[in-house]
Amino acid sequence: QVQLEESGGGLVQAGDSLRLSCAASGRTFSRYGMGWFRQAPGKERETVATISWSGGNTYYADSVKGRFTISRDNAKNTVYLQMNSLKPEDTAVYYCAARSGYDSTWYASRRGSEYDYWGQGTQVTVSS
Repeated sequence: QVQLEESGGGLVQAGDSLRLSCAASGRTFSRYGMGWFRQAPGKERETVATISWSGGNTYYADSVKGRFTISRDNAKNTVYLQMNSLKPEDTAVYYCAARSGYDSTWYASRRGSEYDYWGQGTQVTVSS
């Protein structure tokens, strides 16, 4: 069992930056792949960025490429999402998730269905 706790959300203006953190506890010796997902009211859940356990493989949604950066520090059992140049359309609840698939060491899956553990979410609101 893995527990995930997001932090770092808040209310910012367009163009500002935020860094989200996701701290993992429990079975943290496993080589989990990690991802950030978001869901805005009335919309489907969207994959934002994912990262393999090694950190060497990442995926970004087209809407955030060049603005967001996912990273991880396995020694601290923490994954981060640096969000720059925020836009109002980035407003959503952001969720951290972990997966333990056979290829999680090397491959950053973008499929939310492959993620086994989810945090409670943190609200990001970007005003114009």
